Amino acid sequence: MLPDFPEIFVLRHGQTEWNATGRHQGRLDSPLTDLGCAQASTQSRLLASALGARTDFTAYCSPQGRASDTADIVFAPLALSVRADARLCEVSFGKWQGLTFEQIAQGWPELAEVADRDPFGWHSQAPGGEAFKDISARVREFLQDLIGPSIIVTHGITSRILRGLWLGLGMDGMAQLPGGQGCVHHLLDAGHQTLHEPKRRPSDNHPGAA
Repeated sequence: MLPDFPEIFVLRHGQTEWNATGRHQGRLDSPLTDLGCAQASTQSRLLASALGARTDFTAYCSPQGRASDTADIVFAPLALSVRADARLCEVSFGKWQGLTFEQIAQGWPELAEVADRDPFGWHSQAPGGEAFKDISARVREFLQDLIGPSIIVTHGITSRILRGLWLGLGMDGMAQLPGGQGCVHHLLDAGHQTLHEPKRRPSDNHPGAA
């Protein structure tokens, strides 16, 4: 039987400067890029279309800068106030925070090899980092505290764990969930749907297009 959690929309923050250069952020932070701000604007439009006239949602976000900056862009046109919740923070990567994969492979070659076999769970092996069971516990507690439909702005790994717990999945199932920035994940009635803006065709920008 699936856990009984309310309807949720889950958003990952927009691209950051460290995302663009391949650095592990974890509990550290870096600013949104221009693309990251555009992705947040896209998420805002997707939400507005999905919600329509509904006003029964509570908005939450991780207090980390990249998530709260994304939430500011997403929720401003929707006239929604947002509640920061530390349980939505990204997993801590310990000594790997701020490093690229190449730097990690240089310093911890035996752990870097695990990434090929387990790219999702690999991060939980970071020296001084947060174990999978610990991040799962805080995210599950957050879900259990929800009292109604919610919109959640969080991070890449935290998003997969949150959605996986909502769907009743184990670690392997979580690893298969779609990720991405600039999209919105909608979970309702044991279903998972990822909302994207349709790609424009070249003719869409032609002056004579309808």
